[in-house]
Amino acid sequence: MKIKYFQDTDTLYIELRSVDIAETRDLDENTLIDVDATGNICGITVEHAQQRANYPNFSFEQIAA
Repeated sequence: MKIKYFQDTDTLYIELRSVDIAETRDLDENTLIDVDATGNICGITVEHAQQRANYPNFSFEQIAA
């Protein structure tokens, strides 16, 4: 998984799987879902991310199984 934040456009992209994207679907006005050829979600784009989430910074925690 890769998480990218583009400060210039306030866009957050979460890549769940690195595969070819077959289609991008609108979830709502500012959220897009990328799916592969079989309909599995492989990425999520959140426009106006900081504004919508009201977060000052980002942290990531990985929980062991």
